[in-house]
Amino acid sequence: MAFAGPMARAMCYRCFWPQSLCWCSSLKPMETRTRFVFLMHPKEFKQEKAGTGRLTQLCLPHSSLHMGIGFDADEEVQALLSDPGHYPVLLYPGAEAINLSEATQAGSVQSAKLAALRDAIVRRALLVVILDATWSGARKMLRLSRSLQRLPRIMFTPHQPSRYVIKQQPQVGCLSTLEATHELLLALESLGLDGYPKPEQLLEIFRRMQDFQIRCAADPKREGYRHRSFTEPAARTSARGRSRSRRQNYLRKPLAGIDRAPGP
Repeated sequence: MAFAGPMARAMCYRCFWPQSLCWCSSLKPMETRTRFVFLMHPKEFKQEKAGTGRLTQLCLPHSSLHMGIGFDADEEVQALLSDPGHYPVLLYPGAEAINLSEATQAGSVQSAKLAALRDAIVRRALLVVILDATWSGARKMLRLSRSLQRLPRIMFTPHQPSRYVIKQQPQVGCLSTLEATHELLLALESLGLDGYPKPEQLLEIFRRMQDFQIRCAADPKREGYRHRSFTEPAARTSARGRSRSRRQNYLRKPLAGIDRAPGP
């Protein structure tokens, strides 16, 4: 199904791409024990032509997507967080976050945290909250939502740098929402906390989406595109001066004390 506005292309209301480019028939549901909550910043919905959060969410049947900036008053989100059948965590780096990629080191602090996480999800479903925004947007969303600040955190060490060709990440280790979800599922599967039945699907979606954007950029007849070639991520130079400082600031603690948010 689709909708169309005045002087606008018909759009698919499910994937929010033009109807002629609709993704829905190629997105195959991936069953996971983990539940996901994607919190999308309004700018991702309104301005991003290549946002990955919605396409990722459509591949995960045990997931939901909610748009906003502050979520303490969002009844649907709060119901998910307070559901006694869920064990909610926030995917966000921090000093107190459980690094799932390092949690198998015997006797380490991370190992003890992983054991506590395993105990917590024996009878409850792991509910992962993912902020779908730029780093600056994610910091603001977290700053405005005390209920998110209180959640225990998880993180991972990426297997490789971001594959984003059409955007430059603010810092090494930063990933798109799609890539972050892929890496998280790999980490959960490696720890025996979940299965990841179609690990190639998300990366293939990512490749196809970027290939389309690159073709559009190379077409001089298309309006609204950059019309110049993209460089490979590994060949790009990091920002310098005030721009570098601003980008690094996105990854610092959102508020004093947030990285020490209490556990369950």
